[in-house]
Amino acid sequence: MPLPDGGTPWPPPNLTPVLDKITEWATWYGGDPHHLAVYYGGETDGAFDSVSRARLNRPSQYRGGAQGALARWWWGQPVPVGERRTKVHVPLAGDIASISADLLFSEPPTFTVDDPATQAALDEFVDEGLQATLLEGAELCSALGGVYLRNCWDADIRDRPWIDVVHADAAVPEWRWGKLQAATFWRVLHEDDHIVVRHLERHEKGAIFHGVYEGTADKLGHLIPLTEYAETAALADVVIDGNRVETGIDMLTCGYVPNVRPNRLWRNLPAAANLGRSDYAGSEGLMDSLDETYSSLMRDVRIGKGRLVVPDSYLQNLGPGQGALFQDREVYQSFQGLPKEGLDIQKFQFDIRVEQHLATSQDLVVQIVRSSGYSAQSFGLTGEVAMTATEAKAKERRSFITRDKKINYWLPELADRVEAHLHLAAAIFGAEIAPQRPKITFGDTVSEDTKSLAETAELLFRAQAASTRERVRLVHPEWDDVAIDKEVEAIKEENEEPPLVGDPFAIQPGPPALEPPAGDEEPPDDGPPEE
Repeated sequence: MPLPDGGTPWPPPNLTPVLDKITEWATWYGGDPHHLAVYYGGETDGAFDSVSRARLNRPSQYRGGAQGALARWWWGQPVPVGERRTKVHVPLAGDIASISADLLFSEPPTFTVDDPATQAALDEFVDEGLQATLLEGAELCSALGGVYLRNCWDADIRDRPWIDVVHADAAVPEWRWGKLQAATFWRVLHEDDHIVVRHLERHEKGAIFHGVYEGTADKLGHLIPLTEYAETAALADVVIDGNRVETGIDMLTCGYVPNVRPNRLWRNLPAAANLGRSDYAGSEGLMDSLDETYSSLMRDVRIGKGRLVVPDSYLQNLGPGQGALFQDREVYQSFQGLPKEGLDIQKFQFDIRVEQHLATSQDLVVQIVRSSGYSAQSFGLTGEVAMTATEAKAKERRSFITRDKKINYWLPELADRVEAHLHLAAAIFGAEIAPQRPKITFGDTVSEDTKSLAETAELLFRAQAASTRERVRLVHPEWDDVAIDKEVEAIKEENEEPPLVGDPFAIQPGPPALEPPAGDEEPPDDGPPEE
């Protein structure tokens, strides 16, 4: 299927509600208070460009009564004229995405294949930064509801392919029976008041199509040569028929990893039913209330500063037109009147409701974390105490259940991308390997300490419940079969019984009798002499 026509609306209208929601999640993930005010309040002062789908002012925001209250959140409430913005944002959304990525890829996954040459090439690929890419992808996946993984190669940059991530709000997927059949990635190369230049990259099985369009904020416009912009000029040397790059493999060179399914918002929307949902889905209102609570606490801190009310006569006159001065101006206010006994200087200070605010904030955080699928322990809300890995897993059971659910979505797609990587290395760069689908094992996020593992191995030995090989594997789960075999042999050699040594104090047998010399032999006894 070729690239879309120039007059095509972009982004496609059927994805507009999806992209608007992803923009909302991305705004919470970004954590910029100004961007939150722009999205919910409709301020248009350059925080978002036209391509970013900024939320415009809604008339209901300025209506009174129930309709106006429901139409705008706390972040959408306009700042009164003459006052500065004093709203505070708690970056809990970013923490949730970071925790999700750490649970999945804080320990690198293990990739294994049968062919030794392929395994060596795969190990080299993993050591070149794959874990960092997976951590980035997992964090974006948590925040935006999903992430795309893309196989890339450029002989001018590296002599082997690599895997890249594409954000969920920069792709148009195409599905068949719930499986990704093609995807079009897009980015903005240039934008001014009237012109928007986009680069579209369409992935199909066996080919990738590139096109640069010069259009408007809502239309692709017409195709222009790839050489018009430095970002796409190098593609002109590798495309055939003007826009196609042959991959040389019968596989799709991109894939989609959903965060969690089903998506409760889009389950009846064909274009988005297969997309995942963000960890923030359903918690947006709670996060808005959390920011309001913390902002109220900071307001108490501001207005709780002590003030002194003093008569005007206490002020030092600085001359006509120069006003008056009193030391420590920060802590007093003046009033008109004469000094009276007991009324010369008065102190005013409001209470700072710290406990009430913090209790409300902590309850909101617990609700948000639980709605996202994690345990409070994962965020340090129950106190930082030393515990074993077993105890940690028990306290963070909900987090590890969510981790296992997400692994089920990552496993098949990650295996596809790594297999495609091996095929590309062989087809394009001539790597002498036998490409195959790898077996992937995710690492244990919470590792047992060596002492606990050794104690467990000792108990298994006493109970005669595990072989030496299994005990070595228990203590060293990161070792492969070859290392385990060597350790088992070393243990057997050390435990072999040494040869028996006699007791030095025992009675030893005497030396053997010496034979007489040859010349001193006695004649044989032939009996009595004959008569």
